[in-house]
Amino acid sequence: MRTRFRFCAGLVSCFAAFATLRSPITAAQAPPLSFRIDLGAEVNTFVRDGEVAAHLVLRSGTNPRLLIAFPAGDSGVAVWFAETPVPVTWTLVGLPHPVVLRDAKGRALRGIEAEATVDARELKIRQALLSSVRVLRDYASGDEVPATVLAPASVMGRRLTWSRDRLDGAPGYQLTIELQESGSVSSGALTSGTSGQMHLKIVAVTGERPLTPLGGSALLTSAAASDAREREVLEFLSYREKYLAGSWRFNTYFGRDTLMSLVLLAPVLQPDAMESGLESVLVRLGADGEVAHEEAIGEYAILQNAAAGRGLSARPIYDYAMVDESFMLAPVAARWLLDAPGGRRRAVAFLARREETGERAGATLARNLLWVVKRTAAFAARPTAMNLIELKPGHPAGNWRDSRDGLAGGRYPYDVNVVFVPAALSMIDRLVRSGLLDPYLTQDQREVLRHAGAQGGVWARRVPVLFLVRLPASVARGDLSNYARSIGVEAGPGLDALNHRPAEFGALALDVWGHPIPVVHSDVGFALLFQTPTPMELERVLAVLQPFPAGLVTPVGVLVANPVFAGPSVQRLFTNAAYHGTVIWSWQQAVLEAGLEHQLRRSGLPPDVHTQLAQAQKMLEAIVHATARYRTAELWSWSFTAGRYRAEPFEEQGRQVEEADAAQLWSTVFLAYPTTGAPSH
Repeated sequence: MRTRFRFCAGLVSCFAAFATLRSPITAAQAPPLSFRIDLGAEVNTFVRDGEVAAHLVLRSGTNPRLLIAFPAGDSGVAVWFAETPVPVTWTLVGLPHPVVLRDAKGRALRGIEAEATVDARELKIRQALLSSVRVLRDYASGDEVPATVLAPASVMGRRLTWSRDRLDGAPGYQLTIELQESGSVSSGALTSGTSGQMHLKIVAVTGERPLTPLGGSALLTSAAASDAREREVLEFLSYREKYLAGSWRFNTYFGRDTLMSLVLLAPVLQPDAMESGLESVLVRLGADGEVAHEEAIGEYAILQNAAAGRGLSARPIYDYAMVDESFMLAPVAARWLLDAPGGRRRAVAFLARREETGERAGATLARNLLWVVKRTAAFAARPTAMNLIELKPGHPAGNWRDSRDGLAGGRYPYDVNVVFVPAALSMIDRLVRSGLLDPYLTQDQREVLRHAGAQGGVWARRVPVLFLVRLPASVARGDLSNYARSIGVEAGPGLDALNHRPAEFGALALDVWGHPIPVVHSDVGFALLFQTPTPMELERVLAVLQPFPAGLVTPVGVLVANPVFAGPSVQRLFTNAAYHGTVIWSWQQAVLEAGLEHQLRRSGLPPDVHTQLAQAQKMLEAIVHATARYRTAELWSWSFTAGRYRAEPFEEQGRQVEEADAAQLWSTVFLAYPTTGAPSH
């Protein structure tokens, strides 16, 4: 659900939101984009041309909707229509094209014009919104709309228009829907003529400041895979100022999404594109060194600032509520600066860059590293569960499983504590030893950072056992049979995979008392990608890549969670209609595949373990290729009928609280893989 929690008090000035342009890239250097993705009941079309970038979503069914999201200012316009007695179907007429209009004050408004038909005699308007995508997203999730952003509709002939300035008087937003044939419009409805079909022209524009697009050879090297859709999605989400997490719902910076995408795409990103992403993270660091999770910009920032008594200010507000991202920066930065040939050559110059804040990149990075070492010292001194990294008070989420039930009430996430903390401490130790940070550290700071290696050793040794779950074979088989029966899938493949062996795996999280929550999960992929597990640990990790319902593997994707051993109360939270339940997230498959390749490149592994890794990689490659249609989507679900699994769009079953994006940044990371499916290095 991408944390709809309210922002922490992390306010920074506007100029800090954008890194200084080191290698100026003009809009003309990024080739135009125009493409379409159909998923389930939704038609998604994307346009990016110069200063115009927009994503049109037409949703069919009994709850029709049209929505246009703009990367500029994370802004958008949308109309939700009332429930219809029978499903209606949108049909796009051609592809949208860019337009630039002028408001009443002569200010530029940029967006798209599109034509579509809808087979409905009448569409009653339930709600029209012109504002931040955050406002649209919150409304779609059931939140109330701030009265200050509502705009009345105006009717002129067969044209219906909503238009208004931004709350602070800056150029705002406009949406026009015009009937092209017979019919009528009112402020509350669109009505067709005798044909029972409406032909509409849609014009949607925003006055928010456009971003500087990245694309073509400025974004990817020649080593990148040739998949057209993945390239188009990545380019639509890539800008010099930042990478967007996804569209339509996450059309702005997210720290976690940026960092994970950078580490997976690094082999095929141009150096400037890689460093733009790192810089976007650095300029949003908190004063103490924490990595920002999300940003409130544009009109959402105005709403938040006004609510806090700061007036109608558009100064960005950064959210530091998550606990994982701050431990991800060091591994990602170190891999680039120390291990990537392009990064090593540019490391000194990159760290010496001075941001508009006046601070050099090396000093900013050091601020995060110091925070990590200090934050992890307590467990190193006294390794008990209560000294692990816990979710922040008042927040039910803190890692990528950021929906209300994504950790089943857990407070200490596996990925943060078992993987990211020891990986961060290990990489901090390497960075300190490299001497790259010497110009940016005082003697006292160097002394603090010198503890990183020893602290990391304690975390690596003492944390995994706290998360370990062991179940006798008889208990595991009973749990599996009962669970398979309750959700209507075959138990046989899972029982065969268990083969009368005990079930042993790392828990998804620890609860408030430090007890493991026995949910099998895909976050073991992070261990494969960032660590060097022992052969015994590798076999335990590979055990999760067994057929569902014993493990995570189905013919339509690798699930991100499996509550087979957790009991009915937890199983009800992890369904195939839950955002982080028994569903498939594309990027998690990429993490697993890249992690397997990372382990296969190790020397000295026992032959049987190497064989198991190779077999797991081959199996995963086949699944990834079989589900290529969904690969750029945020996530997808499945059904099981007549003894077969069937992939389905996440929304298709109609029981979901959240939506899935058709275009997701970290779902494009397969571009770093050649046609065989193995990572390109």
